[in-house]
Amino acid sequence: MIEEAKKSFEKQGFMHTLGAEIIHIDKGILKIRCKKKDSLTQQHGFFHAGVLTSLMDTACGYAALTTMPKGSDVLSVEFKTNLMRAAKVNTIIATGTVVKTGKTLVFCEGKITDEKEETIFATLQGTMICLKN
Repeated sequence: MIEEAKKSFEKQGFMHTLGAEIIHIDKGILKIRCKKKDSLTQQHGFFHAGVLTSLMDTACGYAALTTMPKGSDVLSVEFKTNLMRAAKVNTIIATGTVVKTGKTLVFCEGKITDEKEETIFATLQGTMICLKN
């Protein structure tokens, strides 16, 4: 499902709008890099919370997809985000990691860090659902 996840990500118009790109993918984990541009910031120059949340949700969704049966698709069911500090850096990394898989639901954790993955700006706990085509 790794190749399917990559192909599906490429179809995401919003990720293209953000300038987001997959930098690592393996079963149960996916990392997305996003570089800062003015259109992604809020009034104080920090990455907008909506950008952080969207990137974590997407990273978790595709991490979940890598664990699903061939021919599946994925949708978010719910998520909770914690914004821990303002992200005023040039590049952020969104990491989605699968915590537990079930028959139809996959539980994930996401985080936004700086490029060195040392400082955490936000976290996400989410549930994804497996859609069988």
